[in-house]
Amino acid sequence: IAPEDDSKPISIFCSVCQQSVDPHHLFNHKKAHKALNLLGFDNPQTKPDNKTLLAQRQKLVSKLTKTPKYSETHRQKIDYSFEFLIDNNTPTSFCDLANVNNPNTFKKVNNSLIRALSICQDKNSPWQADMEDRFIVLDNYGNRSDTCFLGLFDGSHGATAAETVAAELPLLFLDQLAQMDSSYIKSRDEQQTLDSFATVIKADYKEKEKIFSEKTANCKTHKTNAYEWIHKAYAKSFWRMDRLLRLGRNEDSKVRWSGCSAVTCLVERIPREETDGTEEEGKNHSGSTTPSPLTRIPKGAAGLLHIANIGNAHAVLCKNGKSHCLSREHSTSNTTERKRILQDGGSISPNEPEGLVEGYLRTTRGLGHHGDAVLKRSVIPVPHTVSIPIDDTCQFLILASNGLWEVLDYNEVFALTLTTFTHYLKRYECVQQNGASPSRCHYVMPLTEDNLCDSEAITDLEGGREIPYSNKDISLTDSKGSLEQKKMDSKVFCDELASYAGQELLKTVSPVGSKPPSPQPEEDTKTHLSSCKSQSARRFRVASETLYNSAASYVSKQLVKMALAAGSRDNITVVIVFLNGC
Repeated sequence: IAPEDDSKPISIFCSVCQQSVDPHHLFNHKKAHKALNLLGFDNPQTKPDNKTLLAQRQKLVSKLTKTPKYSETHRQKIDYSFEFLIDNNTPTSFCDLANVNNPNTFKKVNNSLIRALSICQDKNSPWQADMEDRFIVLDNYGNRSDTCFLGLFDGSHGATAAETVAAELPLLFLDQLAQMDSSYIKSRDEQQTLDSFATVIKADYKEKEKIFSEKTANCKTHKTNAYEWIHKAYAKSFWRMDRLLRLGRNEDSKVRWSGCSAVTCLVERIPREETDGTEEEGKNHSGSTTPSPLTRIPKGAAGLLHIANIGNAHAVLCKNGKSHCLSREHSTSNTTERKRILQDGGSISPNEPEGLVEGYLRTTRGLGHHGDAVLKRSVIPVPHTVSIPIDDTCQFLILASNGLWEVLDYNEVFALTLTTFTHYLKRYECVQQNGASPSRCHYVMPLTEDNLCDSEAITDLEGGREIPYSNKDISLTDSKGSLEQKKMDSKVFCDELASYAGQELLKTVSPVGSKPPSPQPEEDTKTHLSSCKSQSARRFRVASETLYNSAASYVSKQLVKMALAAGSRDNITVVIVFLNGC
């Protein structure tokens, strides 16, 4: 049962002022926060009157004119912020959500770690002429059961690079994995495709690649990582992919070729014997009796997520009611990236808000962009990678392109995901119990100030030295700052709903009004009961699977709609993965 859309959209919980905001108001709402902050009002709850705003503007302008380094640009920012707040701009809706019909893509994944997976996209036609985002989902990756590869590629200046990367990066990554782990097997067709790259990936290039991928191996602060070989495989495959894009296949322009940001995830199940032997493995790697947290697999971990991202496509994990960003922002807003570009002789234009690399591109890392040699000198193909153990407390994994993140931060996306999911479950329960129309069953999970997580929870993975591959496995169990669902535990609710559904399915085994069965021998009775149980269990699995697939579709569609309502100007692609903790 897929619920109909509400006449009123679900509100978005602002992570700055802890208030519920209509999606259409969010764009101006956030601009007001920035304007107040620029004028010196640190409290986001502040709502100064016009007289107070005027006095504060005059104070700032007077102070600015007396400083030796007077900046006309800063003066303009002060004036613009003041005028914006005085005008009290009314929100403008750039899209009619009632007429937005985003096609959902269901992906049947035979992976015991994943309950459901759905992808939703929107071209954002008021702002974009073409859809440049691409995605790929590969089940039984490398001919391994319970292993899948997820990839999302945010194209720039055309979709050529994103299409090429979606088709070839998984092969290059698989080739690197197969060299280190014989359980990854390449098919004949895949091997033929890889062999065709031999004329491009020559011996001299492989030497440069080796230096690149092992750059941190000689660092004194380097610590052994149990999944270092996977991080190196990511680094080499991204490096080779960028080399292949230098061929310029299917590029239209002779000056500015296309490029893309990327976020990928390898989902694999941990064999039971591997989890049992982690302590001994920790001794071998760390050289001490106490296993290092970088190598130890936590007890109860069922699988692993190996994430790699480059550019401004991101991944967020919901674990035990808390949000965790598993990717890194590679754009001019990152001070480390700005410093790297300027030290290497590149330039960043003064365009607002954070400037553009060589006056053209906001992202500082990416694949492609080979048409401009000066630009490519600064935009490097070095991914950020991290390995995360997952267990039954992990609920959602969200991969999304820049179209979502440019208007909603990680906290807001996480809160919105929980809200829409519990909203869907409540309406589903209402329909099942009362037979009411889905449109009459309204429920929105209340979010309060206590539920909103600290910004530190989002940036806890952003610190540290920049390296070609991450040398840390991050344990998420002790992260500070959380958005906890205190009004309702979705996992408990799921269990109650599953119990209810199971009871309803058991009722269908013996229809109401049917004649009681005649006495049977004890052996026949046992056989009959066993058959009934297996039949009801099979029906329940089908019903549960359908429920999660429909819920994943609903959540991904709502995330896209909220991004459109909040004023996104880019293509939007959302991949939502329901994990076992959901």
